[in-house]
Amino acid sequence: MLNWRRRVAIRDHLAEANLFARRVIVALAMVVVLGTILALNMRGLQVDKHQDYQTRADGNRIKVLPIAPNRGLIYDRFGRILAENTSFYSLEIIPEQVADMDELLAELTELIPLDADLIEDFSKNARQQRRKFKPVVLKSRLSEEEAAIIAVNQHRLHGAYIEARLKRHYPYGELTTHAIGYVAKINQKDANKLEMEEKSANYQGTDDIGKLGIEKYYEDILHGQVGYQEVEVNNRGRPIRTLSEQPPTPGQDLVLSLDIEMQKVAKQALGERRGAVVVLDAKDNGILSIYSNPSYDPNLFVHGISSKNYKALLSNKDRPLINRATQGRYPPASTIKPHIGLLGLESGLITTKTRIWDPGYYQIKDIEHKYRDWKAWGHGWVDIYKAIEESCDVYYYDLAVRLGMDSISEFMSQFGFGDLTGIDIHEETSATMPSRDWKYGRFRQPWYAGDTISIGIGQGYWTATPIQLALATSILANQGTHYEPKLLKTTKTQTGELPVPAIDRKPVEIKSQRNWQIIKTAMEGVVVKPTGSGHAAYRDISYKAAGKTGTAQVISIAQDQEYDADEIDERHRDNALFVGFAPVDDPQVVVAVIIENVGGGGKNAAPVARTMMDYYFAHYPESF
Repeated sequence: MLNWRRRVAIRDHLAEANLFARRVIVALAMVVVLGTILALNMRGLQVDKHQDYQTRADGNRIKVLPIAPNRGLIYDRFGRILAENTSFYSLEIIPEQVADMDELLAELTELIPLDADLIEDFSKNARQQRRKFKPVVLKSRLSEEEAAIIAVNQHRLHGAYIEARLKRHYPYGELTTHAIGYVAKINQKDANKLEMEEKSANYQGTDDIGKLGIEKYYEDILHGQVGYQEVEVNNRGRPIRTLSEQPPTPGQDLVLSLDIEMQKVAKQALGERRGAVVVLDAKDNGILSIYSNPSYDPNLFVHGISSKNYKALLSNKDRPLINRATQGRYPPASTIKPHIGLLGLESGLITTKTRIWDPGYYQIKDIEHKYRDWKAWGHGWVDIYKAIEESCDVYYYDLAVRLGMDSISEFMSQFGFGDLTGIDIHEETSATMPSRDWKYGRFRQPWYAGDTISIGIGQGYWTATPIQLALATSILANQGTHYEPKLLKTTKTQTGELPVPAIDRKPVEIKSQRNWQIIKTAMEGVVVKPTGSGHAAYRDISYKAAGKTGTAQVISIAQDQEYDADEIDERHRDNALFVGFAPVDDPQVVVAVIIENVGGGGKNAAPVARTMMDYYFAHYPESF
């Protein structure tokens, strides 16, 4: 019997050949289709989209780098440089190029000294840095040895670079801090403000911005316009070739009205005492000197002040961070008696022949309280001349009550009290020129006659800054002309210096021009007459000067107590003030001085003012 299961079927070669042929055709068709797709794709990449991908390739190969402009320089009126740009080496890290930041910092610490504060500040700045391709400073002001060590080990410090930078430097240090200010690193608040003002693009590549004083006020002028550079980079992002460049426009140089040598004189005259000195050119109120003591070195902030140093400044009880000349609020004391006397003459309440009896105290009718004069036994019969020359308090108690607070407040506001002076720095307070409405709004209390009496001698609620006192004295000396105090004198351009015009405000207008001369004559008597409160300081001067002393109480003394400086805490002792101008007939210079807690304006503040005037007339002979 045959085994059919093992029988082998005869193969159909024709069918197999047809199947193979069909498969070949299908495969070939697929190859043709895919080849066509590939060819079309290649055409798209290499022809149709060539420009697009070329641009992307260039984007990886070519980078546009901002070039920070050189900051404008600042000079004093005689061309002595007050703020310059100095070169230094900086160790910087680009976060996006670092694989392991902790490892890199550890390597760097082994090579050069890096304390914990530096690393902490760097880490904080790196976290806040939105654009990781931008360098973050780890350590500035590297020594040449440190820079050389980093350069030698550059091959293994991926992401860390040594860069040559320019940084602000203030050669006179603390002498100019409160006037010129300083620049420091752009922080998040600054960045947000720049973005809001649509100025961010102009600060690409710039690390610093003006933080205080002239540096902040004239930031737009000093900064300049950013430039750009197209560079070819290697696979590590390091520039290897410059392709094109648009140079930056440097900031404009500024020439200030300041005299740096006069600043030195002001500092020496104040010594270790807390206070401020302001000296104005009486012709346009250009600021010749403005010094607040104590001060501090602005260079500490340029490279980033340490937490330790900053805390020391903040906790210093002498408050060196405060600009006493523009932010210090002090009772003006007797320095405002000439102005109130002028108001008395203008109102017709007094004349040069009006006299009152000063027994050493003043009383309001039907009130037992006695308002004491600084001279316990009184000044006897007093007219307007004697009241200013000898600083008689009783005369001004009586005059203030008769004038009333409303007229006093309105008139004094015309001299700039209670308002910003317009000085070209932002750090200024308006202080307080009180009024009935002011007191009610502040304390919800009515105005009393006793308040007016205190105002009559520049005490009570009335406060003023030294720059306000200087301005008010300038207005009086110039018989009503009111110029804003200014530090900027000229700007330097490519074609030369461009003067900055004086800015005048509404003048103080009075009915009788003779009244100006009456007050100026009385102020001259302060320094000329032997009984004048400033005579001792101005004895034997070679020029004609006028002034007014002031001694301001810091704390109240009970009526049955005597002021004894030795028994009072040093910081509760009286402040000393002096304002003055010279020459009397053609004012050239105005001076305001305040010294804290030393008492006696004639004894302590007037000699400082005399020193400043002596320097002026010795070095500005054309003023005679």
